[in-house]
Amino acid sequence: MAQALRLAERGLYSASPNPRVGCVLVRNGNVVGEGWHERAGEPHAEAHALRAAGEAARGATAYVTLEPCSHQGRTPPCADALIEAGVARVVAAVHDPNPQVAGQGIAKLRAAGVEVECGLMETAARELNIGFFARMTRDMPWVRSKIAASLDGRTALNNGESKWITGEAARQDVQQWRARSCAVLTGIGTVLADDPQLSVRGIATTRQPLRAVVDNALRLPPKARLLQQRGVMVYTATHDAEKVGVLEQAGACVMVLPDASGQVNMAVVLRDLAAQGCNEVLVEAGGKLNGALFKEGLVDELVLYLAPQLLGDMARGMARLGELTSLDQRIELEWKDVRHVGRDLRIVARVKKG
Repeated sequence: MAQALRLAERGLYSASPNPRVGCVLVRNGNVVGEGWHERAGEPHAEAHALRAAGEAARGATAYVTLEPCSHQGRTPPCADALIEAGVARVVAAVHDPNPQVAGQGIAKLRAAGVEVECGLMETAARELNIGFFARMTRDMPWVRSKIAASLDGRTALNNGESKWITGEAARQDVQQWRARSCAVLTGIGTVLADDPQLSVRGIATTRQPLRAVVDNALRLPPKARLLQQRGVMVYTATHDAEKVGVLEQAGACVMVLPDASGQVNMAVVLRDLAAQGCNEVLVEAGGKLNGALFKEGLVDELVLYLAPQLLGDMARGMARLGELTSLDQRIELEWKDVRHVGRDLRIVARVKKG
């Protein structure tokens, strides 16, 4: 199963919106076939492993990181393929949360006389597909906020200068988080200040993430570097048809999603991204958007790069949360990983909910 998980990781940057899945076929203690799912529309991990094994698959055990699918999508059902190949036993790491599968793959295998076990290395399998599980179980992506800050939690000077707080190694590390994400979400303030591209650079990848901008009043310039590539969503609260038309002509897809206070409804934005097949969303924004997302309980994970420097209390903070009058209002985090990246410290922390 560990080998199957390593195979599944090869789809880290390419499998979305499908889950990252690996499969290893073992017969008489020997690996006879293995495979992994690379991208949607192409053969699943089980199909690759069965093709590699050929007749040796008969009587073998299949170790697969996710319950084999049971429905006809863009590819045939993997449960059927395993049955037809004569696989005797299937060990799945975790049940598939997709309502189209949800136990039906395992049920089909057992009905055909295949021995099935589920739960081996389940935690690791869930972590690998944390965004897929989020989208399937709550119709929301896994939201990960990336913040680069000084040791005292400041992301820019009061005049907006921020290049560069963190070092080159940290900036390159961010590219890996972008590459695995289905979308990168930012605010109009960041776009106007930095004119970013928010594309993956320096990493071999077959796809670029969708770029999404929260722009209440449609201030996004049609010549922004973001719009030089296709795949840009603009979420706004204004119904200004002229501004919408200009941005659409520049290649953006504009959606008007106001909430009761006249701001962009961020929960609806994330549900829309999930509906577009986004499993993981990386937020690269300033304190205003980060604060709004944290206050609404919409952030799942924080990726924080801390530079060994102090910028002082007049510099800009990482999230505008407003004044807290009680410690009960604080946002609590759980450490998941802490390591050096070049001269900086990278902290991955999960937001405690409930």
